[in-house]
Amino acid sequence: MTDIILCGCNGRMGHVVADSASKNDNCSIVAGVDAFGENSFSFPTYKSFSEIKEKADVVIDFSNPANLDSMLEYCVSGSIPVIICTTGYSSEQVEKINKAAEKIPVFYSGNMSLGVNLLIELAKQATKVLGNDFDIEIVEKHHNQKIDAPSGTALMIADGISEQLEKEPQYVYDRHSYRRKREKNEIGIHAIRGGTIVGEHDVIFAGHDEVVTISHQSQSKELFATGAINAAVFVVGKPAGMYNMSMMLAEKLK
Repeated sequence: MTDIILCGCNGRMGHVVADSASKNDNCSIVAGVDAFGENSFSFPTYKSFSEIKEKADVVIDFSNPANLDSMLEYCVSGSIPVIICTTGYSSEQVEKINKAAEKIPVFYSGNMSLGVNLLIELAKQATKVLGNDFDIEIVEKHHNQKIDAPSGTALMIADGISEQLEKEPQYVYDRHSYRRKREKNEIGIHAIRGGTIVGEHDVIFAGHDEVVTISHQSQSKELFATGAINAAVFVVGKPAGMYNMSMMLAEKLK
């Protein structure tokens, strides 16, 4: 049994993770952390990590970048692995995550979906074939409550594509501020926010007289919760280091 502390338990994803964990025989949430305090969960909820009394094997984080410092301090001091699913971190915060991974197992992913990670692998393969001759654009769509833009997943896709290109590309997020032709060495990344869209990502390879598009649609938030729980079970017992969805999938395929 994997005992979990859920950071951001009062948020939308927190509720989905709690519900998914209650149906999973391999794990249990023993405590929650959320700045908005108590709620109707069966497990105790605290406003800060310093108040937690329960012992746990791992922390799952679906909260806010503002919680990073206190969460990492708690996990490092207690040698507890952490599953970081929050997005929108600054470069300085990402560096703190990397530093923590020198001391504890850190599973860090901008998207916990199996399908999205498959999309990334397909986009990388397509880039090997088309990248030198096709323009590459990424379009992501999410609900109107999402704060960060572009999505962490869009950046994951862009980074995966960049690894396959001979020359490091420039990420272009907005084209209205200048008037010039598209440079060859660009990856355009575009964010759409509206309604209750769970998450959609399109990778567009636009060439001469043809377009190849790789797409993924998320139909519910449950798939992200399932991925996070699987990651929690996977990372417990691992040595310190940075882990991601590709590594977990590779182990499952052995």
